[in-house]
Amino acid sequence: MIGRSEEYDKMFRLEGQLWWYRSLHERVATALQHRFGRRRDMAILDAGCGTGGLLNFLRQRGYTNLRGIDGSADAAAFCHERGFFVTIVNLTTLTDFEPTAQYDAIICNDVFCYFTETDLPPLLTSLAHRLKPDGILVSNNNAFNIFRGEHDLAVGIVRRFVLADFEQVLPKNGLHIQSATYWSFILSPLILIMRQWQQLQLNFGWRRREEAQSDVYLPKSWLNETLYQLVKIEQRFLRRTPFGSSLFMIIDSLGSAGEIHTVVNK
Repeated sequence: MIGRSEEYDKMFRLEGQLWWYRSLHERVATALQHRFGRRRDMAILDAGCGTGGLLNFLRQRGYTNLRGIDGSADAAAFCHERGFFVTIVNLTTLTDFEPTAQYDAIICNDVFCYFTETDLPPLLTSLAHRLKPDGILVSNNNAFNIFRGEHDLAVGIVRRFVLADFEQVLPKNGLHIQSATYWSFILSPLILIMRQWQQLQLNFGWRRREEAQSDVYLPKSWLNETLYQLVKIEQRFLRRTPFGSSLFMIIDSLGSAGEIHTVVNK
């Protein structure tokens, strides 16, 4: 999405309100709480932090040791407005950036979709090396090619994933999937209809590809809240679903996979 200033502007304005971002940020917070309990001082890196919405969400919940990096100067500028000093780092060269630094948790949301099959493995290896022995990598990803639409064009998404893609590539790069689920399962028929309609418009030339717009917009407040509550119900009662427009994963390094993790409450 680098170079699309208008998309970063929309993200900055809507991250704290839009149902999708709220749901994703809560999933991340739940993953951190499950692993670290009441601790709020562990070192957290948001790799590909965008405009800092997740960092701000975590700060509001008491997390104190937060670090963000992103390849976009636009994203970093918006993070600075939120009070975060974010380093501009092209993630394709992450191996060379602070190679000895390690974190208890690394968050990498909707980033892998910008990496080709050739570029992704080095990034995964670099992330694995930056995890502490009992650390976790939390990653949300665009899922299933059937959900491709105007949004993908607008933000420059290169690829979408299914779980099997990661089951093949992660172990080769020092990582292990602890848990994974697709989400927006309840809303997937609605999202699918919308994306297929977008594709139809693009294919027939009713909309120009160079004028594509993302799905980042705020619906009416009642609708936004309804969508948020539906996804919240899904997360509470359906711990794992087989389909959805996103794939959320909690990942260990192979060195810690299979170990019993003790939550330390401080």
